Formats: sequence, C-alpha cells, structure tokens
Amino acid sequence: MYNFALSSQTLYSMQLYNTLSAMERAKMIDEAGERRLTLSFYQYHYIADPVSFRNELFKNWSELDVLGRIYIAHEGINAQLSVPASNFNQFKAQLDDIDFLKGVRLNIAIEQDDKSFLKLTIKVRSKIVADGLNDDTFDVTNKGIHLKASEFNKLIESEDTILVDMRNHYESEIGHFKGAITPDVDTFRDSLPIIEEELGAYKDSKNLVMYCTGGIRCEKASAYFKHKGFKNVFQLEGGIIEYVRQVNDQNLENKFIGKNFVFDERRAERVSEDIIAQCHQCGEPCDTHTNCANDGCHLLFIQCSACKEKMQNCCSDECQEIYNLPLDEQKKLRKGKTKSNMIFKKGRSSALPYKNCL
Repeated sequence: MYNFALSSQTLYSMQLYNTLSAMERAKMIDEAGERRLTLSFYQYHYIADPVSFRNELFKNWSELDVLGRIYIAHEGINAQLSVPASNFNQFKAQLDDIDFLKGVRLNIAIEQDDKSFLKLTIKVRSKIVADGLNDDTFDVTNKGIHLKASEFNKLIESEDTILVDMRNHYESEIGHFKGAITPDVDTFRDSLPIIEEELGAYKDSKNLVMYCTGGIRCEKASAYFKHKGFKNVFQLEGGIIEYVRQVNDQNLENKFIGKNFVFDERRAERVSEDIIAQCHQCGEPCDTHTNCANDGCHLLFIQCSACKEKMQNCCSDECQEIYNLPLDEQKKLRKGKTKSNMIFKKGRSSALPYKNCL
C-alpha cells in the first residue's frame, strides 16, 4: 500500500512537473525505439487528499516513463495515458497496490501510437468529468445496468430501446452507433437536460441505452437519469473502446460506423471503413481532425489532405494570414488575450462552410 501522506520536505525535493517540451519528448521516444501502450481507466472512489494522491502518482509514474493526461478529484480518478510496454507489469502492480484501483479495467487502445501522449499531466479538479451536477442531490451509486457487447447488440435492436450517444458533436460526427441519437452539444453537461426533455415521455415505456468513449460519462449519467425517473437504464460497459475489443475477440457484428474519437495525439481510432463525415472546408468525404496551425486559434476541425496543403493546416484565410506572419508579430496579436484553448469551440466557426451539426 502506498503512503500518500508525504512530508513537505519530501514534496519540495521531488520534481512534480514536466521539464521537457513536446518536441524534446518526441525525440526521446524515437531514440528509445521502444513500443508504448496507450490505455485509459477511471474509477469513482472518495479520495480524501487529492493533492497528495496526485503528487505520489506523478513521482511513481515519472519513474516508469508514463505519459498522459490524468484528472483527480475527491470523487475519483480519470486517466488516459501511455506507458512503455516493458514497464506495463510494474505499472499494473502499482495500480493493484492501491485498494480502490486493484483490478480496475484498463481500456487498451484499438490503434497504438508511441506518441499518443508527449508529457505527463496530472491535475487536481473539482470533478473528474465536468458534468455540472450536484452529486448531493441523488444517489450516484445507483447506476444503470452494464451491458457487454453481445448484450448491447441484442438490446439496441429492440423497438423498445432508445440508444443515446453521450459524447459531444465533434466526437459523434466522425463515428457513432447505427440508429443512435447524437445530441448536437459542445459539452457532456449540455446533453443531460436535452436528453431528459426530449425523452421524458418514454421514462416508463422504453429502454434508455447510453454509450460513450470509455464508459465514464455513462457512469454518472445513468444514475442521474434513474434519479429523474427513467425506469430501464442501461450503459455500454467500457464504452466504445471495450465494445470494439469484445467484437473482435468474439467475432460479433460491429454496429459502430466510422471512427472513435480519442483525447490524445491520435485524435481517433478507426473502427469501420465507413467515412460518415466531410471536410469542413471543401465538403469532400473526410474524418480526419486537426487543430488550426494558428497558435491564437487552435480550432479543432475536419480537414482533408488537399485543404491541409492549400490552407497550411489553418481553419480560415484570416488564420492563414496570421500564421504566415513573423513569430514576434503573432505573439503581439495574442498578447493580453484569453488563452485560446480555453475559449475555442471545437468545430464551431462561421469560417467552416461544411461543418455538419448533427
């Protein structure tokens, strides 16, 4: 069992933050020439001291060369990360030494990329998923019924089932389950009142089946909808990632079309060969996300290879003009403005004529 009550002297002497740039880290990964595994996991569990827990994880995982994006709160942990294959057993042993993480399900990525993450970021937040809910108003442990892939496939074929995608518009735009309702929302918290209002008439008569990337959003949403009076609430166990693994392992019918959006440098994993989205700039079939090359924008949007070359990876003529300015002039234009990654809307811009809101 790990001791998370670290002394202030010990904390002061430890390196608890990144010192390498993404470029430096990428070079080190290339030079190491070692295969890395991309995976994710989550667990709802009360953590009395999230800061100490965060610092101990950072110290231990840095020693194993773990990279990724991890959120910790009093309510638990939400982690997406990359670990050297040779260190996986040590990493798993560390998890198993923590009571509430022993045997936790690890969602292994469908497609592996050694550079899925280029730094280790562990942040303490008020919640591990921004759901906007007051957990004191309902029983968060009274969750929906978990479905394995075979059970899920069978239930969503029923006329008495409503299938709902709990992800955001930029995720479902490139891939979703056949027949699913895909709310046109920017955040998870936006989807909850919309679903409650639109499906309220079916609280007693229909099965409400939900899914998301790895399962974490459905954990809270299923308890919330049961609290709101929905009688038959189900969720896809392990989300899309685990569904695809089970489909492949058990030779089941794959009912997911397109790509599964992921929150790392890969941006997506291909699940089927269907391309259901289009380039936001020219309208050609495409499901490849990119971020605008203008550091003052970084808008996430879909861009085909032809537009990428023509627009220099920019989302608009304005951003392309800024991108071609000397760096000093670009910095002057950004000075005093709110950080772009805190204000941009993923895929929402009047400069994108072929953005298809679902």
